[in-house]
Amino acid sequence: MPLVKHSVCALDCPDACSVLVTVEDGRATRLRGNPDHPVTRGFLCAKVARYLEREYSPERLLHPLRRTGKKGEGQFARISWDEALDQIATRLRAAGEEFGPEAVLPYSYAGTMGYLNGQGMDRRFFHRFGASRLDRTICSAAGVAGQTLAMGVRYSTPPEQFRDAKLILAWGANILGTNVHLWPFIVEARRNGARFYTIDPRLNRTGRLSDKHFFVNPGSDAALAFGLMHVIFAEGLEDADYIARHTDGIDELRARVASYTPEATERLTGIPRHEIAALAREYATTRPAAIRLNYGIQRSERGGLAAAAVSLLPVITGQWRYAGGGMQLSTSQAFRLNVPQLAREDLQLRSPLGRPARVVNMSQLAEALLDLEHPPVKALVVYNSNPAAIAPDQNRVLQGLAREDLFTVVLEQFLTDTARHADIVLPATTFLEHTDLYFAYGHYYLQLARPVVPAPGEARPNVEVFRQLARRMGFDDPCFADTEDDMIRTLLASEHPFVRGITLEQLEREHSVRLRVGEPFLPFAEGGFEASGGRANLRLPDYEPPVESRLGDAALRTRFPLEMISPKNDDSMNSTFGNRPDTDMQTAVLEMHAADAAPRGIADGDLVRAFNQRGATVFTAKVNGSLQPGVVAAPAVRWPSRSQHGRSANALVAPRLTDMGGGPVFYSCLVQVEKCGD
Repeated sequence: MPLVKHSVCALDCPDACSVLVTVEDGRATRLRGNPDHPVTRGFLCAKVARYLEREYSPERLLHPLRRTGKKGEGQFARISWDEALDQIATRLRAAGEEFGPEAVLPYSYAGTMGYLNGQGMDRRFFHRFGASRLDRTICSAAGVAGQTLAMGVRYSTPPEQFRDAKLILAWGANILGTNVHLWPFIVEARRNGARFYTIDPRLNRTGRLSDKHFFVNPGSDAALAFGLMHVIFAEGLEDADYIARHTDGIDELRARVASYTPEATERLTGIPRHEIAALAREYATTRPAAIRLNYGIQRSERGGLAAAAVSLLPVITGQWRYAGGGMQLSTSQAFRLNVPQLAREDLQLRSPLGRPARVVNMSQLAEALLDLEHPPVKALVVYNSNPAAIAPDQNRVLQGLAREDLFTVVLEQFLTDTARHADIVLPATTFLEHTDLYFAYGHYYLQLARPVVPAPGEARPNVEVFRQLARRMGFDDPCFADTEDDMIRTLLASEHPFVRGITLEQLEREHSVRLRVGEPFLPFAEGGFEASGGRANLRLPDYEPPVESRLGDAALRTRFPLEMISPKNDDSMNSTFGNRPDTDMQTAVLEMHAADAAPRGIADGDLVRAFNQRGATVFTAKVNGSLQPGVVAAPAVRWPSRSQHGRSANALVAPRLTDMGGGPVFYSCLVQVEKCGD
């Protein structure tokens, strides 16, 4: 008889869906969204609705593997878990003894959003070993830094409250592609008369359904925010009472935006001046108005400033006073669980270093593998990530991964490009196969998931792998014997009012528990910022166009006249589904405007070569009206090995970092495009 079990989608998405799994004879036969979850509301995105294809794919890694060919060739032989773990422990110990423990670098990100398998036993292991610490910047670092600069704390408007908004701005947010469970609340708001606008360099699926789309030049979002503020202040549309009581630096902000007239802002952003003025007036005089700000805007060189500037729009207009007003970037900081105790940062003092290890920025992996010294990186342990596909400066990353003197371990479900460069590959479980506790960055529900199906072959959870490695390294600290339930209880041992009182037993019964944030949740209705003595900080630096942009380095622009962005592909999850043939086709295209294609002799469907000083890759041209002239788009993230020349769009992206947070500059990238020869 079929059973229906609860799970949680672990993929890197704000929705963190509650999933119902139909299981027959120990095999999952159907996934559907939980209709009782207030955000999931009974449906799943198209990519996860097909997740059982991944779960039972014949390409799943089922056994530990040892490399037998050259790095990158993907030639391996099956070995036992004992052989694999013994060899890993021996090689890590040897690297630590010869070069120091910082010669070992862990590399991970959000392949799972689960606390235990994402930032639990792994962190304990590497802290105790003394390995280099990874600064996990690849996605949200600039936005986090920018919003923190402006507000001090990163709480957001709950998705359920968007239904109360009268105006919604989706700014750098392809909601239908990357946050689909917010959409029903927007639809509800529109049925009640709300207007819905999108701001993005590309007209994506969401933009096509908006009431109005604003094409903004890549990397100019901060200038647009300043331009809106200029009009708001010039016409006296700000909330003077809210500003006086809850902010600091209003005179400095007024001075900062004084030069951002609609005319000046049009030159920077490409948006007509009359539209800038009209949008400013409409936003400031419509209450409540909500902004869905996504991480697209912070993947440019000025991304931190952009996030900070947009964050101040609901502050200066007092939109935080109202249910349905404010802004959502991420809800994750509200999950005030006991993460430090889970990660056991104190174990660094018990490592051979006796101190915290150096920090390596994951967005500069190429530099770490090829240039870092004292000590050099001699061992790399990759899990929950695929840096060969997702990291910038791809040519040099692949060069680093090909080093024969680099011992590389990869925990994976499929033979990704990174796994193809590994010395040892370990088969990892999926979220349907292990216990974990999940936060969200698009809602306020804490969720528990237990295994609903057995792991295939010899696949093991990350928790168990690092527990076994700790044993082989002789780490006898009691925390390495913790069970998953022990770790969950550790996480829940928090006295923060948002979390206090939530127990494992309650999560077992209810599966999903809302944080104690109140209903409605109005985090800043009466201030409560933590940036500047408890007030929002209005003192921001000035805007400068990115180096690689139409208003940046003129010499570069002459050689490489097109601005390339690489937005998320609607049917991908970063590189997670890169093995699917349909995903490969969707990420193999370069979208262009006809005004850029025609002078280059390029027609829709032609093979084209995009290149700059860092590299080149081949795409199929898609000539459409989704972009303004001067901008091209390569949907992310393609596996390099699927490309004709073994490279994806990230081979063109610079190792330059964002203005704040040390993030990558995926959307500040100049290229030239030419038609491939017959």
